[in-house]
Amino acid sequence: MPTKELMSAKTLKMELCGDTSVPMYQQIKNAIKGQILSGDWQPGYMIPSENQLAMELGASRMTINRPLRELTAEGLLKRVHGLGTFVAEPPRQASLIELRSIAEEIKSQGKVHRSEVLSQCELPAQGEAAERMGVKAGARLFQLKTIHYQDEVPIQMELRYVNPDKVPGFINMDFTQTTSTDYLVSQIRPDELEHIVQAVMPDDYMAIHLIIPLTEPCLRLKRRTWERGSVVTAVDMIYPSSRYDLGARYQPSVAA
Repeated sequence: MPTKELMSAKTLKMELCGDTSVPMYQQIKNAIKGQILSGDWQPGYMIPSENQLAMELGASRMTINRPLRELTAEGLLKRVHGLGTFVAEPPRQASLIELRSIAEEIKSQGKVHRSEVLSQCELPAQGEAAERMGVKAGARLFQLKTIHYQDEVPIQMELRYVNPDKVPGFINMDFTQTTSTDYLVSQIRPDELEHIVQAVMPDDYMAIHLIIPLTEPCLRLKRRTWERGSVVTAVDMIYPSSRYDLGARYQPSVAA
């Protein structure tokens, strides 16, 4: 998790203009903005809480709240429900073409990846899972539910089904040490992929584990992977819309 370094009142007050004709909230806003634009506060930095700033500056929480709200609206700060306020960074971008693990994406940006396995089990295929995997109801499937974190901020929920006949070792893997994508790519040679992108509202389960309000829209990337005509895996990757972009770049076979 980003280190929560407290900004001293002395340091902050040196940034204030001291002009009484400028409202205090504006002076505080300018000071915080200066910390960000100067690079003193890097993207992902967890800033002091409203209570800490109010105490250090001798200002009311209402006075502190306004510049934080405005800087959030301007895209310089990002409030993560239940965690705190951070210096905003460009949204991570997931590829719609490459089979690239989220751990690789995060580490390539100099960030720290961590995964938490919510469940890993074998169960009988039912309903939509059976249909997506192309198996009969009651057939064996492996299921994995994982949360992926970037610097301790949850940015992806992974809900995956795997065909045990194709990848029998999947159920025994420690997916806190490697990602399911990395493991599957090491085991199979996919010859067909399907991607479907949807906008969805989170349910209680998603909101709790992604630490987002029920009102925040999410992006859901539904992916299926085939090898030799059989579905190997079907996965839903769910991203809070404020923390991730989905994109693709490719060369068309015919020039437009």
